[in-house]
Amino acid sequence: MFPHHREREQPIFSARAHVFQIDPTTKRNWIPASKHAVTVSFFYDANRNVYRIISVGGTKAIINCTVTPSMTFTKTSQKFGQWADSRANTVYGLGFATEQQLHQFSDKFKEVKDAARLAREKSQDKELANTALTIAAPQDLSDELQSPPVMCVNGPEDKLFRSQSADITLSSEKERIKKMLSEGSICEMNLEAELFTLQDSNSKLVAALHEANANVEQWKKQLAAYQEETERLRDQVAELEAHGGQGPSDMLKDELTQSLEELEALLKAKDEEIHILQSKKAEYHEMEHERDEAIHRLRETEMRNSDLERRIQNSEQNLNNSLEERDRMDSEIQRAIEILDIKIFDLNDLRQSLVKLIDK
Repeated sequence: MFPHHREREQPIFSARAHVFQIDPTTKRNWIPASKHAVTVSFFYDANRNVYRIISVGGTKAIINCTVTPSMTFTKTSQKFGQWADSRANTVYGLGFATEQQLHQFSDKFKEVKDAARLAREKSQDKELANTALTIAAPQDLSDELQSPPVMCVNGPEDKLFRSQSADITLSSEKERIKKMLSEGSICEMNLEAELFTLQDSNSKLVAALHEANANVEQWKKQLAAYQEETERLRDQVAELEAHGGQGPSDMLKDELTQSLEELEALLKAKDEEIHILQSKKAEYHEMEHERDEAIHRLRETEMRNSDLERRIQNSEQNLNNSLEERDRMDSEIQRAIEILDIKIFDLNDLRQSLVKLIDK
């Protein structure tokens, strides 16, 4: 089975990325599907003319998705993208190492989607060509047999037009509500991806800050020891200069002076490192501010989403009421048609009676 599968499907593109799946319970949070970056590949089945996205982690398939023309790959950040698989009832997310890899995967996704659309259109054209001769004649005959006579009555016709316009209004309102809900969900997913990126950067900065704080304390102790050593050497040099020829030789004096210069250079380097760490601490505070803003925007999006859900519930209630009203109108129209049929039958009888009377 495995060799046959390899002969049937051929890889056409591969990339490495971190794979995520949307939480099936909340439909809001991302769940990592792989601990490390894995290979995500596009495969083409020449026999069935089908494209698939496959990724394997260890011994199980993380992604097994058939590409359809209705799928769309959305870039939610500089290194993160996602698409929905309606057959698996999930949303896949991919985190790439570079922005260039994300662009390459997005371009290949669009190319494969267009190829799948062309393959579907070709298969549909073939099916239509094979079945056109067998379907045409029965359809024409059934249309002629099933077409009812047209009756023009002002009251029921007016109600029929109103019912059709109500159907058009309800369908357009339903499409508008679906569009609003999809836009809210996409915006919320974008903010969640941005928040995930900020949290990752925040954790890295926190670890670097803790390490820097520990290094600063150690360097402060070393700096104090260097300062004490420098003061002691300066006192020795001053003492040597005061005693003149009674002290050590000039060679020892040069060595002490060189040691003093090295310690001063080391002190300057440590001061620069402390300055760099302080600037990193400022960047950390700025990242915290950006994270708070992202959390605030996410909460606002959740509020808008709840408002959209409430509006959808109201629209569904209105839709149900409109459907009930339409059913009631349909029953009234049917009743009116039955009454008209009876009246027409009575008038026909009356006409025949009058004709008989005239003939006599």
